[in-house]
Amino acid sequence: MTKSSQGRIAIGWSGHKRDLSINTVLIMTGLVVLCIVSVVASLSLGRYAVSLNDLRVLVLGWLGLGDGRNGVSESVWRVVELVRVPRLLIGGTVGAGLALCGAVLQGVFRNPLVDPHVIGVSSGAAFGGVAAILLGLGALALWLMAFTLGLTALVLVVLMSRRAGRSSVLMLVLSGVVVSALFSALVSLATYFADPNDTLPAIVFWLMGSFASATPERAMYMVPIITLLAIPLMLMRFRINILSMGDEEAKALGLDVEQTRWLALSCVTGIAAASVANSGIIGWVGLVIPHFARAVVGPDHRILLPASALLGASFMLLVDLLARSLIAAEIPLGVLTAIVGAPVFMVLLHRNQSDGLQQ
Repeated sequence: MTKSSQGRIAIGWSGHKRDLSINTVLIMTGLVVLCIVSVVASLSLGRYAVSLNDLRVLVLGWLGLGDGRNGVSESVWRVVELVRVPRLLIGGTVGAGLALCGAVLQGVFRNPLVDPHVIGVSSGAAFGGVAAILLGLGALALWLMAFTLGLTALVLVVLMSRRAGRSSVLMLVLSGVVVSALFSALVSLATYFADPNDTLPAIVFWLMGSFASATPERAMYMVPIITLLAIPLMLMRFRINILSMGDEEAKALGLDVEQTRWLALSCVTGIAAASVANSGIIGWVGLVIPHFARAVVGPDHRILLPASALLGASFMLLVDLLARSLIAAEIPLGVLTAIVGAPVFMVLLHRNQSDGLQQ
């Protein structure tokens, strides 16, 4: 058995016989606590600070155990319930969804260097969203166009990377670069025709990534969409373990490889498209967070997927907190995630090239 095949098997299958240990339970509990701390920080901190006591009163009110809105000032209620809670719901859901997508793609493609951004899904979805904004379409049409173009980008990358009969890390990354460049050019072309006084500023701000447009209405349809698409991925955790062994081994174990793969990829594309449609392009979350989760909980996707989702939600909430707190103007989220993700990606690429994973 070659070194690369050993690495592929280790990525997805080595943990399937391992029962949940006390350490795993403690780690998952710690991730839940981290997520709760991130939620509290997101609600209470910012340029307008909210005391923990006011936050407690509001939470008790939501649970029907206290005065709620009547127990705090009008300004505190507006900041928390009308501004920060929608951002919290959308930001946490987007972060969890993108991290989950990255972990799934890394298992399905059997390499640790892919995510929706690297393989072109985000760029394709971005072009769909920009086209919808340019045409003046509504939110539903924007999501549908983002989903369609994101899936188109994914199909192109898969076809290009498998031209030689197998998909290597190098071919996958190069194919993603080509497809991303194509859709990025189409985005630039669309912005060229946009109205510079109205449509163009909206497109540019949307592309850089932000939760500033979060509203209770957006959260009401955004959170259920990503949640419903994430449920099949969570239920397929064991099948993704099998897929990560390779097609031949998976078929020998009785798995319908193509059906499972395309179901997973369709759910991933839907989550990425929904995230892009609502918040613009937020890169690197799906690449970096699964690696940290894998380092903490191991390669078993039964544990890796929920751990990635929890870490992704916590990470995105903290990044959003920094984006709206560091300076007077809100920093685009894509800028902050790229500052973290790009150096990590370069280190991972160099390390995996040294291990021969590009073959």
